[in-house]
Amino acid sequence: MKQLALHLRTGKVMLHEVPAPLVRKGCVLIRTRKSLVSAGTEKMLVSFGKAGLLSKAMREPGKFRLALAKIKSEGITNAISLISNQLSQLIPLGYAQAGEVIAVGAGVEGFCIGDRVVSNGCHAEVVCVPVNLVARIPANVSDEEAAFTVLAAVGLQSIRLLAPTLGETIVVMGLGLIGLLTAELLRINGCQVICIEPDQRRRELAAKRGFKVFDNSLADPESGLSALNEGHGADGIIIATAGKSGFIISEAARIARKRGRIVLVGTAGLDLERSEFYKKELSFQVSCSYGPGRYDQMYEEEGIDYPFPYVRWTENRNFQAVLQLLQEGRLEVKSLISATIALQETPAFYNQEEKGNVATLINYPTRTTEGRQGDLKTFKCKSSIPIIGIIGAGNFVRMTLLPNLKGAAVKYIASAGGLNAYNLARQYKIARPVSDYHQILDDPEIDLVIIATRHNQHGKLVIEALEAGKQVFVEKPLTIYPEELDGIIEAQHNARMQLSIGFNRRYSPYVSKMRELLAGAQMNVTVTVNAGSLPADSWLKDPAIGGGRILGEACHFIDLVTCLTQSRVTAVCSNAMRNQTGQADENVSILLGYLNGSAGVVNYFSNGSSKYQKERVEVFSGGCTLVLDDFKFLVGYGFKNFNKLSVGKDKGHKRQFSQFSQDKKNINLAEISIAEVVNTTRATFAAVESLKTGHWIEVR
Repeated sequence: MKQLALHLRTGKVMLHEVPAPLVRKGCVLIRTRKSLVSAGTEKMLVSFGKAGLLSKAMREPGKFRLALAKIKSEGITNAISLISNQLSQLIPLGYAQAGEVIAVGAGVEGFCIGDRVVSNGCHAEVVCVPVNLVARIPANVSDEEAAFTVLAAVGLQSIRLLAPTLGETIVVMGLGLIGLLTAELLRINGCQVICIEPDQRRRELAAKRGFKVFDNSLADPESGLSALNEGHGADGIIIATAGKSGFIISEAARIARKRGRIVLVGTAGLDLERSEFYKKELSFQVSCSYGPGRYDQMYEEEGIDYPFPYVRWTENRNFQAVLQLLQEGRLEVKSLISATIALQETPAFYNQEEKGNVATLINYPTRTTEGRQGDLKTFKCKSSIPIIGIIGAGNFVRMTLLPNLKGAAVKYIASAGGLNAYNLARQYKIARPVSDYHQILDDPEIDLVIIATRHNQHGKLVIEALEAGKQVFVEKPLTIYPEELDGIIEAQHNARMQLSIGFNRRYSPYVSKMRELLAGAQMNVTVTVNAGSLPADSWLKDPAIGGGRILGEACHFIDLVTCLTQSRVTAVCSNAMRNQTGQADENVSILLGYLNGSAGVVNYFSNGSSKYQKERVEVFSGGCTLVLDDFKFLVGYGFKNFNKLSVGKDKGHKRQFSQFSQDKKNINLAEISIAEVVNTTRATFAAVESLKTGHWIEVR
């Protein structure tokens, strides 16, 4: 299918032939008929892409500071590679479309194939959208009109926050598409609406629609609006501009009446002048997109609606309210359409200079190419090396896996949405980007399947790949579900295929040297991990998706201790901070008992300083000590022929993945035996269980 995307590095917008998405659980698959360009938001993204690297840094100072920190911790070469990878992304454009349902995912009720719907889907022939972001179009509302729904809902949410009453005087600052739609909705709400806009064409359009307009580029609107409310000023102001100057809010404060309300729905500088707000006791609020539920994973991704009596106007119910106004003929939008273009014409439209279009509608062909799986290229490689299929196209694959697979024969890469797989295939010359991973499992040419999806999918995919007769490498963890582990063991036993896991640290030259020096003697090992905090809504912290930080991340370090002791875990006990905020597994000490008498401690903390090193390993054994600092320096004490080792930062990824470009006959995924993988996985489950019970848990 065809999809519009922005090249973040260059700012160019191009139409790509990408794999069509598959319908997912809780989602609806929609064939697009019309989509609407949000000139403000989308042009802002394009402008960011066209900016030079220094300009990008100035526009995103927070990310620039992170980049500087990365240079300090990882070195300039790794940091440049990281930044380059980030800028190589393709960004989908668009969030207002109307189309027809062509498939309904599991668990979805209320929609059928053939229904006409609106959603916040992007500019693509086919989109897969969570059910709470989809609303049915009334029969008498055209696709052209319905395409305005999502953008109108943005304006509607700002009105709900402002809470105007009948007869109040409300000023709308900025007459882009969202500003115009907001003004229309305010008028429907019974308000006296005044519009402020410096652009003459937009003022003329608003005037034709019956609004009073002021030009704030020539004179201070405070004097022109002084007669409002008998000289008291505006009851409320909605700022729908696209700027960064704090002057916009200052201007709004001056024209507001005492105890007036200001809502920001666009962008403006937030360097507020306290005195202006203090004297008038003004209230100020920022409106978030289409309404309650936005950016809430449980609402948007899991389809859990907010209770109607407690949250009357969710983002979906705002969609429905706009559609009702369109159905009743109270909201007229067709006259706002300033241009209609075919999908094939969109790159030229985006890459041209701004022509002042208010609303541009994109037409889609009646027959789409949703069945195509991107641009399939002829695949050729050396017959002696393994042919690889990768399932997953997220950050790990983009930032770590593919840069370390040089020389490997990768035939497929799969991602559910299609665009990420297509972009990585384009970058790394992978022949076949797909959205259906079964194409990988069904291809007899594939020797090795690499699984790098979200954690909750690992176990299921491992079993499927083994049953398909493939060698399997899975990024950690093996599974987050104890009940899946026995199924994986059985599948591997029956298939007699190799299975390995992404415990990369054991492949580091520092760890190899430590194993050599320690030679399997009894030891005490302490691993301290300064993991840093994650956002509250991170999928890694979601027990149902990421499994939490012990299952999803601390497993790395349990394996590292196991690798050093050259034994197996027999018992585990975990202890976490008392009365801590957040999840207990974010600041935890995991005690490990080993069959050979060794003992280990993994201190996994998220509450430390980002200026401190990330990882520190200390080993005490037979009168000797080893200290590994952040996988950069290894220092030994008490050894006759060893003092220190420093070969640069190396966590083992390069050596781990180098075997995938070797002769098929020489591939040995069993450097981590299946027994070790299973033992570490069981030890990780035991660590979680111990945290609940407060007792030592035996590991069989």
